[in-house]
Amino acid sequence: MTKPMTSASGVILFAHGSRDPLWRLPIDAVAERMRSQHPDLPVAVAFLELTEPDLPSTVEALMKQGVAHVRIVPMFLGVGRHAREDLPELVHGLTEAYPQMSFELLPAIGEHPAMTALMADIAAGTAQLDT
Repeated sequence: MTKPMTSASGVILFAHGSRDPLWRLPIDAVAERMRSQHPDLPVAVAFLELTEPDLPSTVEALMKQGVAHVRIVPMFLGVGRHAREDLPELVHGLTEAYPQMSFELLPAIGEHPAMTALMADIAAGTAQLDT
């Protein structure tokens, strides 16, 4: 089987997951906002546990769309065991399972200085709504 020749990049917003189906709504809202702001950028969500889809099936779906480079954004406020150990292990397995693709694992979203500043502004009541 010939590997497809692609150069497209995509983004996966990766979150923990929950038994409560409402828990995922903020993650889905981020994905929808990204899709509306960047219509040519494939954006998907994936979850570690308790919620579908999982990371491997999301990567498979993006691959079938012609995505060759995947940026994985951990939607965690802090770096616990899942972000520090479980996710890198999952990504290592994906690099072995999909050698035709490249994976970029970003730091947890909560560690980004812009997120820290935004959370501080929200808590202080000074955040500007950008709708």
